[in-house]
Amino acid sequence: MDAFCFQITEEMEDERIDKCISMLIDSLSRSYIQKLIKEDAVSVNGKPVKGSYRVKEEDEVSFFLPKAVEPDITAQPIPLDILYEDRDVIVVNKPKGMVVHPAAGHYCDTLVNALLYHCGAELSGINGVMRPGIVHRIDRDTTGSLIVCKNDRAHNCIAEQLKEHSITRRYRAICHGVLKEEEGTIDKPIGRHPTDRKKMAVSEKGKRAVTHYKVLQRFAKYTYIECELETGRTHQIRVHMASIGHPLLGDEVYSNVKSPYKLEGQTLHAQVLGFRHPTTGEYIEVNAPLPDYFKHLLEILPNG
Repeated sequence: MDAFCFQITEEMEDERIDKCISMLIDSLSRSYIQKLIKEDAVSVNGKPVKGSYRVKEEDEVSFFLPKAVEPDITAQPIPLDILYEDRDVIVVNKPKGMVVHPAAGHYCDTLVNALLYHCGAELSGINGVMRPGIVHRIDRDTTGSLIVCKNDRAHNCIAEQLKEHSITRRYRAICHGVLKEEEGTIDKPIGRHPTDRKKMAVSEKGKRAVTHYKVLQRFAKYTYIECELETGRTHQIRVHMASIGHPLLGDEVYSNVKSPYKLEGQTLHAQVLGFRHPTTGEYIEVNAPLPDYFKHLLEILPNG
């Protein structure tokens, strides 16, 4: 079990105990912390407290986290749209609605389940049994190119390219509103949302995030754009476009405008992925075709 113990400072005084812990330990969700409190696993000054307890300066907060037990992940015969494959890497065109890797409460029907069936034991083990081969990911409702590594050497090489921002990643998206300029760059740091842990936000405390965009086509109320990532923060394009007043069509998290079309999440497609091959050093670039729903939207959106 992992033990945690810390003292409350003046800045945190009068916060609820669950919120206080979530602020200090970003990896724990509020719901999980509340579960620990209900189980009397959280103590203040040596005594268990209720979830309504508000901390005081110099309070000593302590608790234990049980060791996580990772379940066995099963292989499933789920079809894969393979854009490129060799003995080191595989690039797939991920469909809308598919989660990349298993997580608590969702251990089946993910991309990893499909990869285990297709690749067998040929997946890197650096990220553990829950994320074999996974070196980066895209959101459940984002479609397109995603690279998976078959061995640890390839994994380390691709991870280093991601770290140094040398991998080409170009996305297609449809945003609300009509962009006036032909192209632009959004350079705003992104971090965890201060009150909603499921969201990201532009934040001075966040990490630098840079998105380059250009207009491909304008419609009456929307703009079809290409976005190229210079960095790769969680929800980067979605947060950045919302921050300039042009959230993505269909985005139910970062947009307050309801879509008039029947969509499953944001209109965002990872079209181009380019990388240096981990063995040959050759530059390889793959292009994932737009999904049918996206092409249909471009045909029916009213022109200005």
